[in-house]
Amino acid sequence: MADHRAPVREHADGAADVTAADGADGRRSWRRFDIQWIRRNGVYVALAALIMVNIVITPNFVNVATLRLQLIQVVPVLIVALGMAVVIATKGIDLSVGAVMALAAAVIPLYIGYGAALAILVALLAGALSGAVAGSLVARIGVQPIVATLGLMVAGRGLANLLGGEIKSIRDPGMRALGTGSVLGVPYVVLVAIVVTVLVWFLVARTTLGRQIVAIGGNARASVLAGLPVGRVLLTAYVVCALLAAVAGVLLTARSQASDPTRLGLLMELSAITAVVIGGTPLTGGQIRVAGTVAGALLLQLITATMIAHDIPDSVAQMAQAVIVVGAVYLQLGRRGRR
Repeated sequence: MADHRAPVREHADGAADVTAADGADGRRSWRRFDIQWIRRNGVYVALAALIMVNIVITPNFVNVATLRLQLIQVVPVLIVALGMAVVIATKGIDLSVGAVMALAAAVIPLYIGYGAALAILVALLAGALSGAVAGSLVARIGVQPIVATLGLMVAGRGLANLLGGEIKSIRDPGMRALGTGSVLGVPYVVLVAIVVTVLVWFLVARTTLGRQIVAIGGNARASVLAGLPVGRVLLTAYVVCALLAAVAGVLLTARSQASDPTRLGLLMELSAITAVVIGGTPLTGGQIRVAGTVAGALLLQLITATMIAHDIPDSVAQMAQAVIVVGAVYLQLGRRGRR
């Protein structure tokens, strides 16, 4: 009877080739597992480790006041990063989020005389309109996302400076309550961030739009052939991103009780993209990790707070963010490219 087993060639020492191959395959499998595990959980491990380090080396780190301050300060980056994650999931990018924040801040003083609610509404509409312009350039005209949003970053910042100009104080009870008020000790701005996080999670995990965003990011051509409304979905993704950037701009304005379009939102693009990437959402699209993005934003905030607590310049923290995002992208793309 013919022996159908795979041939095994033995050497003088009795070792079989198939055994060596199995060992190599096993090692490759473990390496792939390690990289995948790091991509999925590395941000949580890093966050936990940094918290433990701060407990040991940072005075007064473990108290309610410190926790409250860290949560308040992470809110703008977190909200913008959640919007950025939606766009990145489509295999896009939005470099205009900082300018949109500045534009929202610039609009508020123009309408604050009619009440805080109307001023906030107009600011959010300005953000949504900016997202609609970016989405139209990408989805309808076919401009590369980085080019379209780079142009809007410059134009939006210029428009914000034109409308807002110099720093303007905002003395409105409604804006003051939004920026400094709290419920049961939880600041309003933190509650807004929690609501935004839940809504984005629901959008991604429980709606048809969320599934379409992921599908288009995974394979846009196949999505077109499958009959998905690719243009409409891309437009919606950029509107969501810009709208959340406007929310962050409103909250920062309410917190500072002043509109400063010249400085508001500067380098927010870097922080948001870093939080998304180290949270496990790949720049190649097709995936989105909401919990990872939240952890990434918290990690960035804690890195900055740690450096400030130990008298390390903020510029070093910005350099650290750049190194972190390059390392995260390397983990996502570097080994894939070598394979």
